[in-house]
Amino acid sequence: MLSGKRVFVSGGNGVIGKELVELLHSQGAELLVGDLKPRPRWWSADIRYRQGDLNEITAGELDDFAPEYFFHLAATFERSVESYEFWYENHRHNMQLGAHLMTLLKDSAHLRKVVNCSSYLVYDPELYSFDKPAETAFSLREDAAVFPRNLTGMAKLYHEIELRFLNGFKRDSYKSVSARIYRSYGKHSRDIVSRWIRMLLAGEALTVYKPEGLFDYVYAGDVAEGLVRLAACDEAEGVFNLATGKAQRVSDILAALKTHFPDMRTVNEDVDIPYEASEANMDRFESLIGWKPTRRLADVIPMMIEHEKRHGSEDDSRAGPASLLITSLSGKVPLIRAAQSAAAKFGSGARVFGGDINADCLGRRFADGFWHMPRIDALTAAEVVEYCQANGISGIIPTRDAELPFWAGHRAELADHGISVMVSGPEPVAVCLDKLRFFESARTAGFPVIPASRDVDAIDASHLVVKEQFGAGARSIGIDLDREQALAHAMALEQPIFQPFIDGSEISIDLYVDRSGAVKGVVLRTRDSVVNGESQVTTTFRDEAIESTCAELAQSLGLYGHAVIQAFMTDDGGLHIIECNGRIGGASMLSLTAGLDSLYWFALEAAGEDIGSYPFVRASRPVRQVRFPQDSYDYP
Repeated sequence: MLSGKRVFVSGGNGVIGKELVELLHSQGAELLVGDLKPRPRWWSADIRYRQGDLNEITAGELDDFAPEYFFHLAATFERSVESYEFWYENHRHNMQLGAHLMTLLKDSAHLRKVVNCSSYLVYDPELYSFDKPAETAFSLREDAAVFPRNLTGMAKLYHEIELRFLNGFKRDSYKSVSARIYRSYGKHSRDIVSRWIRMLLAGEALTVYKPEGLFDYVYAGDVAEGLVRLAACDEAEGVFNLATGKAQRVSDILAALKTHFPDMRTVNEDVDIPYEASEANMDRFESLIGWKPTRRLADVIPMMIEHEKRHGSEDDSRAGPASLLITSLSGKVPLIRAAQSAAAKFGSGARVFGGDINADCLGRRFADGFWHMPRIDALTAAEVVEYCQANGISGIIPTRDAELPFWAGHRAELADHGISVMVSGPEPVAVCLDKLRFFESARTAGFPVIPASRDVDAIDASHLVVKEQFGAGARSIGIDLDREQALAHAMALEQPIFQPFIDGSEISIDLYVDRSGAVKGVVLRTRDSVVNGESQVTTTFRDEAIESTCAELAQSLGLYGHAVIQAFMTDDGGLHIIECNGRIGGASMLSLTAGLDSLYWFALEAAGEDIGSYPFVRASRPVRQVRFPQDSYDYP
């Protein structure tokens, strides 16, 4: 039905979502799927997946995919009585999320259909709730009175009205349909059918409330089929019920289960709630679509039992991401906030910790937690493991050159304890920290690197640069010196090296290398204003030849994670590479903003994810960053 169409599915890893994604994939749709949970192991590699809180998805990510169809399934709910804490969950993951996604998509030139998963909870419960068991279920038509019975129902109705509002302006561009789904159930779900099957397989007794209740139970696979049919039907817009149209009693579930579990034990408990008796009126759906769900509980329960026997004890997906630790935190507030933004994409409560030898460093006031660390030369891997395990930390982000050898040397040991470090191996780190070794390695591999030598006479240039062989050393550098000045400047350095002075524009190249050794993305930026070696003003630009050269250099060096290459561009178009810093830099936040999502990719890899299906979505136009002090206020 949707073969060859670009389809975005929010909440695609839920019980209905998985059925929908697999159905669309079998039809040949091109898929982008978003969900809080990690990607199911068995899904095809050509399904583009976006793990995390979709409140954090950007316009760039959706523009890059340009969906023609949008199925909105993502939602949060509680099974019975909504708790006090659900107030926040409902606001963020029901009301705010629907509005956010449509804000990003409402003006898309590609969008043709929005299929929203609503709920029968929008209807007035007075229509189908009774003081005593009902003989028959009340058939709810789409034009029945609405009065949502809880926060979830209210949020569903609110989004229906939002879509109706947009349809008034955008109907010539795309249509919207809201499917009011009834009591769905499916494989390995939280629904009552799945829960009872798991309890019976474990030999537990079932607790039953009001077995006389009548509900319209609809299988998740049939819901997925109905949603696709609504999407494919050009005439379908507005509100539709989606269920079987034939209610079944809770006692019908028990009877169906009894045939498979003859020794089933039940315990009836009385609760002070009305008897429900509701079912969908499917006339509107069936007259337009020419189809409706027909599978009944007795038809599906055997398949669900078999599925639980085979897969019920298995987790459908890997563990979600845990927290991150930024070391040598100092005053790196923009990095903390960028890491917190990356963690927020998961919606998992992940926190961003900071670590520093200065117990009162500025950054600790912005981090979610703080570790007063020992000096790096006194730190042991065992101490790192202990702290990380105590705080649920799965990823470490070093930020200072002098600490990189420690993390590189211990990264394998830490990985054995489930802790990833965004650092390259010992050899690439050693090469990048030694400017002379970096020159020799890059030159041998054929890259356009600026010559370097300890011997000034080996440099054939009238004007020179003098710098320390090891470390950043921006404050001790001597630039555009004649030979006499260069020798004098070298006397003040510990291990000086000499390079020819290049008259050109200095640029930085941010890139990310994934676990497989592939370069995930590259962002170039000009260094428009530099203070103490760091860019205060920097602007992104494109040059595919430079991007390709720097990606090849990073792979040649064997880097991992975020790295920054420094270079000059000359007026004749030449590229002259200076050095490579094997860590994220202060001005690298610009490249993150421009689409190089290094912190998110690292957090995914730390959680065991293959980030191959997470695309690099580059900003469509240049972005400029201006770094400046900013005040912050709170009320302790």
